[in-house]
Amino acid sequence: MDYRNVWELKSLKKATCLVAGLAAFGLADNPISSYHYLADPGAAADDTYFYVITDSDDPAAYNANGYNIKALYGFRTKDMKNWTDFGIIYDARKVDGIGDIWASGIAVNPNDHRLYIVFPDGGGGGIGLIGADSIAGPWTNPVSGNKKLINNWGGGISDCDGIGWCFDPAIFFDDDGTGYFTFGGGSSDSRPANNNNNDIFNIYKLNKDMKGFDVSTKTHLKIGGPKAMEASYIHKYKGNYYLSYSTADLRIAYGMSKNPMGPYEYKGIFMGNPNIGGQNINANNNNHHGIAEFKGHWYVAYHDRRIANGYDGLEKIPADDGKANPAPAYHRSVSVDEFYYNGDGTMKELTFTKEGPKQIENFDPYDWYPALTSSKQKGIRSRSNWSLGKVAEHLLLPLSTKESWIRVSGVDFGTAATGFTVQAASTTDGNKIEIHTGSASGTLAGTCTLKNTGNKSTFAETKCEVEGLKGIVESLFLVFKGSQDSTMAIKAWGFEGSGSTPPTPQTPYGGTAVTLPAKIEAENYDVPGTGRGGDVDSYYDADSENQGDAEFRTDLGVDIVLGGTGKAIGYTAAGEWLEYSIVVPEDGEYALKASASTGMENGASFCLLVDGKVVGDTVKVPQTGEDWSVYEEFDAGTATLTKGEHIVRLEILSDNVNVDWFSIGDVTTGIHQDAKLNVSSVSTYDVFDLSGKKIASFKARNMIEASQMWRDGSVKGSEKARGVNLIRNRTSGMVTKIRTTK
Repeated sequence: MDYRNVWELKSLKKATCLVAGLAAFGLADNPISSYHYLADPGAAADDTYFYVITDSDDPAAYNANGYNIKALYGFRTKDMKNWTDFGIIYDARKVDGIGDIWASGIAVNPNDHRLYIVFPDGGGGGIGLIGADSIAGPWTNPVSGNKKLINNWGGGISDCDGIGWCFDPAIFFDDDGTGYFTFGGGSSDSRPANNNNNDIFNIYKLNKDMKGFDVSTKTHLKIGGPKAMEASYIHKYKGNYYLSYSTADLRIAYGMSKNPMGPYEYKGIFMGNPNIGGQNINANNNNHHGIAEFKGHWYVAYHDRRIANGYDGLEKIPADDGKANPAPAYHRSVSVDEFYYNGDGTMKELTFTKEGPKQIENFDPYDWYPALTSSKQKGIRSRSNWSLGKVAEHLLLPLSTKESWIRVSGVDFGTAATGFTVQAASTTDGNKIEIHTGSASGTLAGTCTLKNTGNKSTFAETKCEVEGLKGIVESLFLVFKGSQDSTMAIKAWGFEGSGSTPPTPQTPYGGTAVTLPAKIEAENYDVPGTGRGGDVDSYYDADSENQGDAEFRTDLGVDIVLGGTGKAIGYTAAGEWLEYSIVVPEDGEYALKASASTGMENGASFCLLVDGKVVGDTVKVPQTGEDWSVYEEFDAGTATLTKGEHIVRLEILSDNVNVDWFSIGDVTTGIHQDAKLNVSSVSTYDVFDLSGKKIASFKARNMIEASQMWRDGSVKGSEKARGVNLIRNRTSGMVTKIRTTK
């Protein structure tokens, strides 16, 4: 194991009807750090990591009546649950020409693959630019002459252009590599902020070499909507550009455009003031946000006041001056949640959660990690030793006489771990780290007693044996114990061993895939596999709690209710999905039907996919009864399927629809028979060529009559047909081949 570069770590299964596929794994915990006060996050991602930068409220006294913000912190994650805290990555107190450093923006440049941050010089002095190869730094100014981009008092490439608050910058790179930065806030006589008429933001185009920007590209980012306050951030999704901003009434609004420089049409509110279950977790105060896409999912980082408020039992940590109960307004926390889009590209309003995003891959313990790599923490503090031009030494400081630990989640130990190594300093004998599974007092896997290094700036490696760590451990705890607080400093740790646990795929409910034709009960979705990755999931449910009343499959998160033919899925939310393994006996076109209910006045909808491709028609369910008890049958069109095994996904497109069952094929008589041969009712028949193109539609009483009508030329278009065609009964799904020789 190579410890020389401590801070440098080793370096969509299925489509959906309207939104990206969602994974469903173990739950994370908001906020991402519970041991210091952070605020104003920015977000970015590359192929390997999701990044969050924040500024810090740590210097603010417990009774602060204003902000005291001096430094930027950096975080990254591979799995959206376990975060590595790199501590201070840029400190205004140690950089000449910069005052305070507030809300900043971050992006990955596709041209040189470096990270870039735009930051404000204090509360309106100007905008600076720094770049680095790693989130840990070192961060340097690439602008020619070491200038700022924008400066109110000279020394920048341009000035603040009359904007009231020259701060809250953001940076954005388009798909073609063109870079942009924005900034602005407040209101002035020349640049006012008003309801439906906001003119407080500017955007400029960066030079490709990142040494400056083209001043002539200056554009006012005007937008309607609620009165703007600050934070003009841009992102892109499916060809649309989104300008989101903080409103004067403490929400996040947004507009859309086909051009990054606008004009932007106001669309609505993306984030309300953070609340959970009707309880505000933000002291009804300001907010900021950072948006980025990572591995097919969209996430937003934002700040709240849940630690300072002690929300949901969180440890209310003291302010930097050591005094308890700090003023929530000036002691913020950073959280992350996943969000979604509507089918027309508009943004769904964010749901704030305790859990945070789902874990999207296993954690590899056989690497060397900065000490503050965790999914949850208690009874710890941290310290950064930062100087310009260097990567900060960032340390974990346990309060070891109390309950003190970090948790790592979804850890894949594979065959088995054999040892644990920690790099730490200790000023006394007897300090130790215990390794537990399940909880901080769970099964003990090993104990490492730290070497006494005499002071907290001299580090030594301690190795110890571990046992019982194999396969996937959902919760791993490093528990710190000692007779005195603040007598040890942890720099890095890692496990030794080999192998990984291969994920097991999802399996059919009952052990056997459903052979078509079949009516499939919605509650009989596949059994999830084990491990991390898209191929192990058989469902996504937006909340972890099983809210159903059917007492069926209660070990899983899908909400199953009593109703319909017995049981149905309920309490549904847009973006949720379930999957089912099927066997198609032979190629053909299969009719789709479903039974569903909704009590929503505007109705609800869902759709079906096979192997990631949408099939049939969206099932639009009108209000069937105010209490969801009335189920109706709906025609969902047809699916052209090939012989073999397939995965069907039932995806919820709008909230609050109950689904009882869906059927594929004529479940009464089979696919290749027409049960209505002797019935006089008329059905519609569609005719297709062998490429799948529909060439005619007509009505007949049965398949025999329809075939004869096609052969004898009595159907418009049949007189030109040659070779083999397919005729399908639109109602039953029956398909037959017919050869014409005109």
